[in-house]
Amino acid sequence: MDLLQSNKTITVKLCEFNDLLTCYLCKGYWIRPTTIAECLHTFCRSCIVQYLDDSDENECPKCCTVIHETNPLELLRADQTLEDIIFKLVPHLQESEQQRENSFNHAQKRKKIKEDEEDKQSAYKRQRGSQITDQYNDHRDDPQIAFCLDCINNDDVSSKFIQPLAKKFIKTSIRLTIGHLKKYLRLKLNLPNKKEVDILCNGEIMGKDHTLEFIYMTRWRLKSEHLLTLQYRSQEVLLT
Repeated sequence: MDLLQSNKTITVKLCEFNDLLTCYLCKGYWIRPTTIAECLHTFCRSCIVQYLDDSDENECPKCCTVIHETNPLELLRADQTLEDIIFKLVPHLQESEQQRENSFNHAQKRKKIKEDEEDKQSAYKRQRGSQITDQYNDHRDDPQIAFCLDCINNDDVSSKFIQPLAKKFIKTSIRLTIGHLKKYLRLKLNLPNKKEVDILCNGEIMGKDHTLEFIYMTRWRLKSEHLLTLQYRSQEVLLT
């Protein structure tokens, strides 16, 4: 009683209150302190939510009291008063937490922008692929020709970007040119702009203006026996 009536200032070290102000899960000072209504134990908001998401028991991590059989998040209560007390007691904690939150939000915003840009690029590629497929494979008014487009396997280092097509059998207009096919390959194989390919028939490189009709009539030697077969490879193969 004498102590309560005196005007003495009592100095207490903050560390003496650590057990009362720190989270049982992360061992740091409470950030957005959240109390379980059933047992009144308090944790950081993010800590207890993450714990309950990862746990199948729906129990308090400190005393093992069942919080709620099906939805324990309903019995979590934010404690703004306790948060205000901690921010007043711990120097610079509020500023530090605000900086961390701002940094996190900034990183999330940049991530969202990057994901949106990647989605746009993917949508553009799908659209371009659809346009090329429609343009080159759906000429219903033109006479059609079926052919096989094979990749030539070789050991040249520069050919590492050249891969077999997922679908090598194609049916399209006889007016399709080798130039069109090269554009088709560039898109389907996602080739760099500087990467050039050669398209061959019977081992002979075809000119970019050759149509499939011209190649079939003048270059393909197995007309009555086999499906027209063209091959493609990295152009640098000729330079080695």
